[in-house]
Amino acid sequence: MTRVMTQLELLRELEPVAEANVNRHLSMARDWHPHDYVPWDEGRNFAAMGGEDWDPEQSRLGEVAKAAMITNLLTEDNLPSYHREIAENFSRDGAWGTWVGRWTAEENRHGIVMRDYLVVTRGVDPVALENARMEHMTNGFYSPGDTGMLHSVAYVTFQELATRVSHRNTGKACDEPIADKMLQRIAADENLHMIFYRNICEAALDVAPVQTLQAITQVLKNFQMPGAGMPNFRRNGVLMAKHGIYDLRQHLDEVVQPVLRKWNIFERDFGADGAETLDELGTFLEELERQAVKFEEMRDRSLAREAARRERAEAAV
Repeated sequence: MTRVMTQLELLRELEPVAEANVNRHLSMARDWHPHDYVPWDEGRNFAAMGGEDWDPEQSRLGEVAKAAMITNLLTEDNLPSYHREIAENFSRDGAWGTWVGRWTAEENRHGIVMRDYLVVTRGVDPVALENARMEHMTNGFYSPGDTGMLHSVAYVTFQELATRVSHRNTGKACDEPIADKMLQRIAADENLHMIFYRNICEAALDVAPVQTLQAITQVLKNFQMPGAGMPNFRRNGVLMAKHGIYDLRQHLDEVVQPVLRKWNIFERDFGADGAETLDELGTFLEELERQAVKFEEMRDRSLAREAARRERAEAAV
């Protein structure tokens, strides 16, 4: 029977890997400044200062882009909750503490620049956005299922990559060069964050293979984006999935499978203790593939119906 390592043992064993990856991250991360990605000359006062309050016609963003921008920003807004979760499962000392602080500071820039951009360009209703922020942050975020260091690094590996995909596709959906450039910059940060966590989890697979496999399997079976509890998440999520911002196929093909391949999950020998969990993971992935195919078929039919309705409407004019 494989011995289960304690949280403290895992942190101590993996600290050299954390230190090496903190140094790697600092050598690769590019400094940037939120104010450089905001078209300040488009800004003007709102009614409280003698100007004009927001009106829907002022926004250049389409419905899908608005939904995606709001969802992505509110996700970034919940940073205090994420910081608490990471800090509690890592450590405030040594390389772990350095990473927690650096990661938090970098993530904070994302919320700053996205909010400034949306307010200055009047992309979305700032009052509704602030009300949603207050509600979402008050509710906070708590990891689903089990907790612990291995659960945390497994979850954030997939979550950071999913966020990168979502930000990148949101930039394209905005059809506006400044927003696209801004979200490319954010997506690049998220990719570096993902690599840090992915490397830690890979090392954990060598140190505590069965424990780590169990954490990965539990995370994937219960995975949901950290913004799942925000106002209008379901509506916005459906829009985003329907129009290619982030959907089940992308989750499987661009997030889950590439990470599992990088870890060589199905080529590793987990012994008798891990065989059942490995089978459980394989069965889950097969079901996820079936769900992705079903989603694609439903989406294609829905988009075809919408296109037909538009054609009929245009013909009737």
